[in-house]
Amino acid sequence: MALVSLVLVSHSLTLARGVKEMADQMADQQVQIEIAAGLIDGRSGAAVLGTDAAQIAAAIERCWTPAGVLILVDLGSAVLSAETALDLLPPTMQTNSLISNAPLVEGAVVAALEASLAHSLAVVNQAAEVACHLPKILRE
Repeated sequence: MALVSLVLVSHSLTLARGVKEMADQMADQQVQIEIAAGLIDGRSGAAVLGTDAAQIAAAIERCWTPAGVLILVDLGSAVLSAETALDLLPPTMQTNSLISNAPLVEGAVVAALEASLAHSLAVVNQAAEVACHLPKILRE
């Protein structure tokens, strides 16, 4: 049975790698998680902040399954790049790929766990999006 895969979209490659490490451990390496993060400066070859729609589309293609792909993003402009990436995909991939409104870190960890339990794309996304309402500190 195919599991929902995850694509982590971040402006920072370093951030995305750390989030992937956490999510991989939470899902016991059972869920395919791809990164689409950062850019390479054309002149210096150095990693710089940014997102790229083609890079995101390629990440979706690498991990796409019939169960679907949940795309988690760090900031608003990453949403624009992810939306453009979806437009670059074949229609069958577009319909089973979903951009989540979940926070990147907490959402990825929860989504990886839920995906590892073979839950549907809708259920994985719902659990990830709820993560933005989980308090870190209980205050009275």
